[in-house]
Amino acid sequence: MTVAFADIEAAATRLAGQVLDTPCVESRTLGQIVGAQVFLKFENLQFTASFKERGALNKLATMVESGSPIQGVIAASAGNHAQGVAHHAQRLGLRAVIVMPVATPMVKVERTRGFGAEVVLHGETFDQAREHALLLAAREGLSFIHPFDDEAVIAGQGTIGIEMLRAQPELDTLVIAVGGGGLISGIATAVRAVKPGIEIVGVQTSRFPAMVNAVKGTAHPQGTSTIAEGIAVGQPGQITREVIRRLVDDLVLVDEGDIEQAVLMLLEIEKTVVEGAGAAGLAALLKDPARYAGRKVGLVLCGGNIDPLLLAAIIERGMVRAGRLARIRVNARDTPGVLARITAVVAGAGANIDEVHHQRAFSALSAQNVEVELVLQTRNPAHVGEVIVALQAAGLEAASY
Repeated sequence: MTVAFADIEAAATRLAGQVLDTPCVESRTLGQIVGAQVFLKFENLQFTASFKERGALNKLATMVESGSPIQGVIAASAGNHAQGVAHHAQRLGLRAVIVMPVATPMVKVERTRGFGAEVVLHGETFDQAREHALLLAAREGLSFIHPFDDEAVIAGQGTIGIEMLRAQPELDTLVIAVGGGGLISGIATAVRAVKPGIEIVGVQTSRFPAMVNAVKGTAHPQGTSTIAEGIAVGQPGQITREVIRRLVDDLVLVDEGDIEQAVLMLLEIEKTVVEGAGAAGLAALLKDPARYAGRKVGLVLCGGNIDPLLLAAIIERGMVRAGRLARIRVNARDTPGVLARITAVVAGAGANIDEVHHQRAFSALSAQNVEVELVLQTRNPAHVGEVIVALQAAGLEAASY
């Protein structure tokens, strides 16, 4: 079983007018940071906020075109494939059942239900959800729509590659997120036919390195959770791994911190919201910028369905790493007005107080002293140091922690 460029061209015709030909534009600021020309394909602007609806629609449309009776469709997904199947099944008048892992972000669960699908929460992982979906498919006579290991799905995802080279024909490198491998398999098939010499690099989270292990023969351990749940696949596809072996130049791993930084940078610099999987490509550039120096690199922002609470946590943690949110501890004599004195010094140093905690009972200081913990909004690490120097100059013991 394989996917040909003709299949992707047919998919592009099928999808025309039904999904967005999303922008693929240069980010000059990100390019300056990593030392390369960086072009972003904004698949997070699709109606379901993910590229997944391309493959889902192509599969459903080919089923309808075949003329065979369809009792309904079923899919297993952490969220984005679910929404793509649900949305386009609703458009085509098909019953859709979606099995999702129990830890799937509620924003994805509720959106999927909003498209008229019947949602079943089952299992801790995608693989457990998939097994349950296959059982339901056999029991109820439903057609299983695989999220990545299906030729029609892969062909649908490959339309992204055609669009990227049409918009930016000078691209010489693509860095693509990899979970089960459907996205990179489709894109690689498309771009190798149009521009054979282009370099293609796949990116997995180090917590779910299944495709790296399968293709490279490594034995990286698998974790249990990741902020990039869209690519948290424990068992890669059979079709996709063969395509990747043939057409993809390399596979790399990124850590959770790399992904967090990339999510935050895309929010701050590009004013666009992506989920963890959608930031994996940029995370790879940030982790190893020398590899891509001077190249014309295309990244796919493959999804934007991130839980708001997770996004808030990523923002806060990013501010801490950047020195824009800092904790300091001040020890002082517990006398009237001491807190006002501390806050006046902090204000004079140009920092803003976010939180204040007095520690009396849980302090090792003398009973006559108080330990004041401050969370401050600051400009950068150097500014944190200036605040501490100002407090010490005022006769107070102060240090960051």
